[in-house]
Amino acid sequence: MIVKSGKLDIATHLETDEDIREFLREVARTGDTSDLIHALNTAARAKGMTEIAKQVGVTRASLYKSLSENGNPQFDTIAKIVEALGCKLIVS
Repeated sequence: MIVKSGKLDIATHLETDEDIREFLREVARTGDTSDLIHALNTAARAKGMTEIAKQVGVTRASLYKSLSENGNPQFDTIAKIVEALGCKLIVS
C-alpha cells in the first residue's frame, strides 16, 4: 500500500500568539539569518499575511517578496514584522 503525504506546513500548527513566540524564539536561538527570515514568513502566514502587511505598512506582495527564499529584508522591515507578530527583538 502506497501512502502519499503532502508537504508539512508549520504555519497550520501555529494557532496562538504563544505558539508563534515560542517558534520564533527557538529559531532565533538555534538557526541562522535565513532560518529566521523563513520563520518570519511562516509566522506571518499563520497570523495572516494581509494583516501583517497592513501593520508593517507594505503590500502583501512586497511582504511575500521580502520574506521569500531570495528576499533580503532590511532590518527595519524585520523589526516591524516582529512587532506585528506581537514579539520583541531582544539582545542578551
